[in-house]
Amino acid sequence: MSSLDQARATQLKNIESKTGKTLEELQAAITRTGLTKHSEIAGMLMQKFHLGYGDANTLVHFALKSDAQSAAEASGASIEDIVGQIYSGNKAQLRSIHEKVMSAITKFGPFETVPKKAYVSLRRKRQFAMIGPAAKSRVEVGLNMKGIKATPRLIQLPPGGMCQYKIVLAIDADVDKELIAWIRQAYDSSV
Repeated sequence: MSSLDQARATQLKNIESKTGKTLEELQAAITRTGLTKHSEIAGMLMQKFHLGYGDANTLVHFALKSDAQSAAEASGASIEDIVGQIYSGNKAQLRSIHEKVMSAITKFGPFETVPKKAYVSLRRKRQFAMIGPAAKSRVEVGLNMKGIKATPRLIQLPPGGMCQYKIVLAIDADVDKELIAWIRQAYDSSV
């Protein structure tokens, strides 16, 4: 079992402990609601079972078998294939920004790259960053770190989301020392 599979299994086991329900019971509860949209199901899980966003999101993907990682495993697609799909069509020109960010991050040390449908999650013991196209003209880097003062460029996000901060990148030159320093701080605090 890969470390990513172990992390997912641990998170699902923790969800069972937090809710006092087995995964089968939770899946049945989801089915009984009649909800079909990911966001609606996650909202219901957060409200009814007091789960955080990350746990609710993982549980929805588990129940619906809808995350990109599961799809990749089922289809045999590589991370590179999934990243290619994320940056396809009118977002293809943004791939160079993604590659420049990833090139800098790989110098930090070990981490896992977890592809999702619209972005890539970067994890050590927990997610420290996510990167993906937010529109056809920009990439967003989400960061998880605490105690950092927001700036016009380092945008603080509302509590309860997947990241505490985001930075918008429109051109390759936006991948600069300041951005890499923020990502490094998130990386270092994710152990």
